[in-house]
Amino acid sequence: MHKLAAALMLATAIVAPEIALARDITVTAQMARYNGPGAYLAIYVTDAAGAYHSTLWVAGGKVKYYRHLRDWVRGIAAAGGSIDGITGASVGSGQTLTVKANIADALIDAGYQIRVDSAVEEAGEYAAEIVVPLEQQQSGVPVSGPGYVDNLTVSM
Repeated sequence: MHKLAAALMLATAIVAPEIALARDITVTAQMARYNGPGAYLAIYVTDAAGAYHSTLWVAGGKVKYYRHLRDWVRGIAAAGGSIDGITGASVGSGQTLTVKANIADALIDAGYQIRVDSAVEEAGEYAAEIVVPLEQQQSGVPVSGPGYVDNLTVSM
């Protein structure tokens, strides 16, 4: 019996670190100056082909407007339909949204991406407005967007 327990502990010690390794990241969205109410944002992870992986944050409290975050909604639908991120208030013109998340090390430098969809009520929407490769060399480098998000920075 002791040999079995020792073997299980050794196997766990070898396998568990690979499963448990994760890294804290900070995603900072600097909003552009625009006219209108606060923007709804979906910040989420996809694989290299753009297939939805997980949600990091959704800014905007009214679920009825989530449909305007098109790529994110399609990804969730394809993944089984449940929202798995954290939500908060919409983000206004010129404001900064900072999101802290924990990402598995296996996703970094493996082709995964952080994407942002944005929408402003009565003003339009941007699917995959900004796409940032989840790569160590990209850490801290701002990426500009064409819409409501002026730039997005992912720091690891």
